[in-house]
Amino acid sequence: MKVLVVGSGGREHTLVWKIAQSPLVESVYATPGNGGICREPKTQCLPWPGSLEALADMALEMGIDLTVVGPEDPLAEGIVDVFQSKGLLIFGPCKAAARLEGSKAFAKEFMSRFGIPTAEYSIFSDPKEAKSFIRGVGAPIVVKADGLAAGKGSIVCRTIEDALSAVDRIMIEKVFGDAGNRVVVEELLVGEEASFLAITDGEHVYPLAGSQDHKPVFDNDEGPNTGGMGAYSPAPVITPLVYERVMERVMRPVVEGMREMGHPFKGVIYAGLMIRDEDPKVLEFNVRFGDPEAQPILMRMESDIVPALMASIEGGIDHVEITYKSQAAVCVVMASGGYPGRYEKGFEIEGLEDVEGMEGVKVFHAGTIERDGRIVTNGGRVLGVTALGGDIREAIARAYSAVEKIHWPGVHYRRDIGAKALRRMGGGSCPC
Repeated sequence: MKVLVVGSGGREHTLVWKIAQSPLVESVYATPGNGGICREPKTQCLPWPGSLEALADMALEMGIDLTVVGPEDPLAEGIVDVFQSKGLLIFGPCKAAARLEGSKAFAKEFMSRFGIPTAEYSIFSDPKEAKSFIRGVGAPIVVKADGLAAGKGSIVCRTIEDALSAVDRIMIEKVFGDAGNRVVVEELLVGEEASFLAITDGEHVYPLAGSQDHKPVFDNDEGPNTGGMGAYSPAPVITPLVYERVMERVMRPVVEGMREMGHPFKGVIYAGLMIRDEDPKVLEFNVRFGDPEAQPILMRMESDIVPALMASIEGGIDHVEITYKSQAAVCVVMASGGYPGRYEKGFEIEGLEDVEGMEGVKVFHAGTIERDGRIVTNGGRVLGVTALGGDIREAIARAYSAVEKIHWPGVHYRRDIGAKALRRMGGGSCPC
């Protein structure tokens, strides 16, 4: 098989790395790729051809057997519909189903319609009406840009003034562009967050290993939200009871609801959860592998991923078996100084060669590019240093041991990835 992976982040590097291990795969192509992807076995990076139509034509000309879409933007733009119209196999949801991530307003109304537990909310297209509502209900409260904002469009506001400012930033200053044409204002849920991912063929749901992301930029979950500063798997907060409740109350209703609406969901459905007293509620839906959740999940995955990707497209995901190593995995994101705000690019990354020989460690590239044989920074989230260990504690130690060997000016990373899992160790988690 020839496989094309669309994207340039850490998630895409992880997918390329895992797909290339498949005995079914002869070669892997990535567009546009990054400084690490192009160094993987069997793999070649290709320039972005300029449009979804051009990409589909390129896939036809190259005889691509399977295309895997990493990021949310092309899914929301309808890449699956374009490829399918040309008879190409592609992993991911159609444009109509991708609205679950592309529009937070649509997702909230979908959850309300199909009885999926989530926070109370209101939707506004007029900033004055949003502000009036906020003054009436008070704070703390959450203000979210309706559209895609690279994981940064959800603002937790502790005071009314913060919430009013968030409305101004999103709807008037347009810090997220057209994603801020509408806002969702919702109650602040409290508890512990977790990520629950599953592959679906539009009818059946196959859950992946549990994981937990770390959204805020600083330790102790402080500072603005990011695309994710680290993750680990398994996640002890997903107990057997939570697992059953999420499957029954969230994952199956999503797939059944989409099918009822005439838009069968195929691909990865990702529920960002808030869990309190083993009672899960949905914070948001994503329609692709998480980044950085993909890194620890796929690092632990023992079985070939390609049959599961194909079964999602062709049906029969319930007949596929996905197995995992008994080990835990931890991913620490190393970011550019200033992220998620302004940051500089072009710094040479030192120490990568010192990590290559470390047992149980893999460095997945995100915001990197190769220049004159050197790897330099080229984005906000630069690397996802991922490690396996006998348990979470060992995986954390191994990941941070690798992180300490890697340097560039202004590098920033959280130092508490996995701390929540350590506090729960011994409590038991789901067998996923």
